[in-house]
Amino acid sequence: MNAPPIVSPQEWEAARQELLVKEKELTRARDALAAQRRRMPRMAVEKHYRFEGPRGEATLLDLFEGRRQLIVYRFFYEPGVKGWPERGCRGCSFLADQVAHLAHLNARDTTLAFVSRAPQPDIERWKARMGWDMPWYTLTDDFDADFGVGEWHGTNALIRDDEGRIFRTYFVNERGDEAMGSTWNYLDITALGRQEEWEDSPEGYPQTPPYGWWNLHDEYGKDG
Repeated sequence: MNAPPIVSPQEWEAARQELLVKEKELTRARDALAAQRRRMPRMAVEKHYRFEGPRGEATLLDLFEGRRQLIVYRFFYEPGVKGWPERGCRGCSFLADQVAHLAHLNARDTTLAFVSRAPQPDIERWKARMGWDMPWYTLTDDFDADFGVGEWHGTNALIRDDEGRIFRTYFVNERGDEAMGSTWNYLDITALGRQEEWEDSPEGYPQTPPYGWWNLHDEYGKDG
């Protein structure tokens, strides 16, 4: 291994500070990109999609679970996947293992759901084995093909209005999915973002002070 040199603490700190300048540039660029993403045009979802869930048939609107935003990840777990039905796609499983506690997304009026073409009994067994608790639905129509995930994995972001109309706001796949799992990365691909006051968002977007809304995952909705 051609390892870097060993240096003094002073030299190490100087090198760290030099790299930190570039890291902060990357952070600011990422924030600017998220601000541009919040200004993306929205695509109306006109078709009526149907899914099967643990409690039976569900519409796309049902997947929101009453919240304003929805993030949908297409997980490859279905006939034809290597290891089916005892296991799902390794890459999709890697991502699922990274998903943060859903209470934090829910606190920002956002729901995360997984979809696959596997029947519900197989999905429930697979979730139990892996220790996952995200909502997970069975695809029954052309949703995957229409939303760019018919042949591969991918993450779609959607928003609904007060009349129940649904709009597609963003889509990420391939290596873009590598970063998914963190609450922050999920919120950064949504139309409303993190909904914090420091963000550059269009006028009228919901925003609250940072830190103020953060909570322990089992204490959201409680006083204090």
